[in-house]
Amino acid sequence: LISSTAWGMSSKTYEVTITNITAGQAFTPVLAATHRGDLSFFELGQPASEELEMLAEGGATGPLEGLISAIPTQTYDITTTTGLLAPGETVTFQIKGGPRTALLSFAAMLLPTHDTFVALDSMTLPQFDTVTTLVRAYDAGTEINDESCANIPGPYCMGAPYSEEDGEGFVHIANGIHGIGNLAPEMFDWRGPVARVTVRRILD
Repeated sequence: LISSTAWGMSSKTYEVTITNITAGQAFTPVLAATHRGDLSFFELGQPASEELEMLAEGGATGPLEGLISAIPTQTYDITTTTGLLAPGETVTFQIKGGPRTALLSFAAMLLPTHDTFVALDSMTLPQFDTVTTLVRAYDAGTEINDESCANIPGPYCMGAPYSEEDGEGFVHIANGIHGIGNLAPEMFDWRGPVARVTVRRILD
């Protein structure tokens, strides 16, 4: 873990396990936060924030972390993992939740894509039971999906992380890789959920 910030005294600790269940997409470092209901990383059908755009196009967690940590009345704990999460790999981290900040969200970019990110949106933290769920990938709508490596960062394409070209203009469900550019669908495409998430409360 590379960062963790908490406000308040009363808290519960949770263990979060994320497994990449795609066959050919890697996840960039995961930014996770516990928070109240008035805060969210994104809203489907609405334009992405500039901070989310930086994460979705280049994997940069810092801007979005700075945005949510600047609202201490809404955010309780923030944690960021390190390194890429390859297909089939799992990352586990701990995060704290408070009595009024009992929601968990996280986001990470998919590589190689233009502006696609995996995200958990405002999941209620379990009180006692372990909860497992599958999560989808979303398109930030901030970059054209021409599948050209020139505009895709990461170890496969080594392209530019950000593009001046506008995308669809709103966050929506990502629809995979279609083979219109440099990316072969048989290697990088996906359908349905892209990650399995298990959240377990660690009893004090």
